[in-house]
Amino acid sequence: MIRKSAFIAFVLCLAAALPLPSSAADQKKLDKFAQCLADKKVTMYGAVWCEHCKDQKDLFGDSFKHVTYVECTVNGTRKITDECKSLGIKRTPTWIFSDGDRLEGLIPLDQLAKKSGCSLE
Repeated sequence: MIRKSAFIAFVLCLAAALPLPSSAADQKKLDKFAQCLADKKVTMYGAVWCEHCKDQKDLFGDSFKHVTYVECTVNGTRKITDECKSLGIKRTPTWIFSDGDRLEGLIPLDQLAKKSGCSLE
């Protein structure tokens, strides 16, 4: 009986840790936010092998398709593209704003919203 109770508790804890599916309204908000970033010429520079880049993209979910993204590696290697070299990209992800300001690393969406002036609402 204890084993069964422990298993049930484990499954409930596991289920609680899973993210809830976003609603259509939440997805629309993220779409608008991502499109606003693109409209304001905010660009994310990343690398295909970069875990923080993957995590950053995951924050947007399907809405990441609206974000302006530049891959900084040549054909999925660790060789940096000339574009990213010329911009001095040292760490990925790097967000570059139209005024030249940068944010490096995994950036929370609310911080991107504040810096860009794009709404998450």
